[in-house]
Amino acid sequence: MKSPAFLLALLAALFFGAATPLSKPLLAHLSSFQLAGLLYIGAALGVVILLVRERKFTPPWLMDRRNALLLLASIVFGGILGPLALLAGLQLASAASVSMWLNLEMVATAILGHFIFKDHLTRRSWVAAAGIFLAAIILAAGEGAAGVLAGLLVLAACLSWGIDNHVTALIDGITPAQSTFWKGLAAGTTNLIIGLTLAPLAGTMLEVLGGLGIGVVAYGFSIVLYISSAQQLGATRSQLIFSSAPFWGVLLSILLLGETFTWQHGVAAALFIASIALLYHEQHGHAHTHLVQEHEHLHTHADGHHLHDHEHYPDNGWHSHVHVHTPLEHVHPHWPDLHHRHEHVHGD
Repeated sequence: MKSPAFLLALLAALFFGAATPLSKPLLAHLSSFQLAGLLYIGAALGVVILLVRERKFTPPWLMDRRNALLLLASIVFGGILGPLALLAGLQLASAASVSMWLNLEMVATAILGHFIFKDHLTRRSWVAAAGIFLAAIILAAGEGAAGVLAGLLVLAACLSWGIDNHVTALIDGITPAQSTFWKGLAAGTTNLIIGLTLAPLAGTMLEVLGGLGIGVVAYGFSIVLYISSAQQLGATRSQLIFSSAPFWGVLLSILLLGETFTWQHGVAAALFIASIALLYHEQHGHAHTHLVQEHEHLHTHADGHHLHDHEHYPDNGWHSHVHVHTPLEHVHPHWPDLHHRHEHVHGD
């Protein structure tokens, strides 16, 4: 079931890529803290309808210690440090330049995943990553220097989001919608309080609503789609697809802000498409053993791992509930998802 997960990651990239060009005009009247707060409160609002449909709600204080700590890390790195650094850099450089630099998130996620989070890259994945990074270099070369400080701020944001990408992919005690809600509510409220403490709100009601609206789609919907994809593909591979977000940001900057489309944009687009196509066909297979595990996440009974029976959920189609995995040993092509965080010898 690779296609739905790839589509989710790509759609998440499109939504998130739109945030940079749409947020740039708002920074003229809203501080970085204020806009970051509005964006993440909007993210929380954007998933309320999903929470209502799920008919269940798990507050952080009722989560197990592991998932509560993972959620806290997601809030701190992904909801506070990342967006603040990004918006600070966006104040110093053009939307197109910042969009291009966001490709560093893919590099940060890949390096962190390979060396820390057991999200190993095969040779094919490294080639795909190199293709995406080369596209970023070509784009940056065509743009010129837009400020060392701005670049460092965006790099800091990408490192923060790289950590966030991995910890959110490991959360299995709550649904992606719940994870997004708590992350948006906690991070958004914190940023907004700090922003209003440091400076009065100078933006108009329309600009405030604009910040919330961007948050609903570019952060709320995008985060849910990304988490759903990362739980099926693993954080690194989902991030490689999600790394097309900067390209969408550049494209929308051209369409919305009137910036010029260059040959570098065309070459980079071709590299993005080729790299994602290469990644799409990448998997590895070997004998591995699944131990007893109890958790909750979005899943389907067609993947060969969810063999449990229940009366209240369909056997076919995606759904989420607490379930138990019995010991299982088998061989099949797989991704480093929630069920495949094991060590293996061969790179392919």
